Amino acid sequence: MATITPDHTITIALSVKDRTTSAAWYKKHLGFEEICSIDEAGWTELSTNTPGVTIGLGDAQEVKKGNTMPVFGVANFDESRQALEKEGVQFDGETIEVEGMVKVAAFFDPDGNGLMIAEDLSQV
Repeated sequence: MATITPDHTITIALSVKDRTTSAAWYKKHLGFEEICSIDEAGWTELSTNTPGVTIGLGDAQEVKKGNTMPVFGVANFDESRQALEKEGVQFDGETIEVEGMVKVAAFFDPDGNGLMIAEDLSQV
């Protein structure tokens, strides 16, 4: 049994210098569609051609190659984080909540790869 309760979604988060330019590139070359763009959060999200999988573009002043983070959607954020911590999973700081939008936290796999869990609060 899984430690967390997944909600059957995954977002691949990418840091980009210009969300508008990057979103246009993904639309043109891969046929993705924009779901939302939230300037206050520095975030643009695009649907992919795979159900339940989205691409999230986050503002960054400096972008390093290979800077990608899978974001696993969970049904209950607080329970999921507590369960992972109980199993010894190391988190990278506190939970971040954008009220009425999302609750997220980054953590690491055994090799130090960055991962994230997120709960969509816009549907609550």
